[in-house]
Amino acid sequence: MAKKVQGYLKLQIPAGAANPSPPVGPALGQRGVNIMEFCKAFNEKTKDKAGYRLPVVLTIYTDKSFTFEVKQPPMTELIKKVSGIKKGSSNPLKQKVGKLSKEQIMEIVDMKIKDLNTDDREVAAKIVAGSARSIGIDTEL
Repeated sequence: MAKKVQGYLKLQIPAGAANPSPPVGPALGQRGVNIMEFCKAFNEKTKDKAGYRLPVVLTIYTDKSFTFEVKQPPMTELIKKVSGIKKGSSNPLKQKVGKLSKEQIMEIVDMKIKDLNTDDREVAAKIVAGSARSIGIDTEL
């Protein structure tokens, strides 16, 4: 018989750097989840993606066990990493901080397509280009 789900929890944690300090510890502790077990499992699973903040969705069951799914890094983090900037523009309509080529956009699409709500690469490229424009980066699309 399947376990009964108590709830879901969404967090963004630096890859390979989960520890019991806030926000991870308190969020898991109030739901009765073994904090160190999660931290060790998360760090082991994400040690190859260091440098990114990764969204994670925990499914917590009534017996206090859990499963988790690690998503790809947020779109803006991928865009900033590929374009080589530290932060987006404070005024994206007037002040541009970088430029993305079609090849760079497709590189981001390849990394992020399984988390997007489309399977079409061209539509996914438009989604990436829109996110890039919203943080002040020009695109070649």
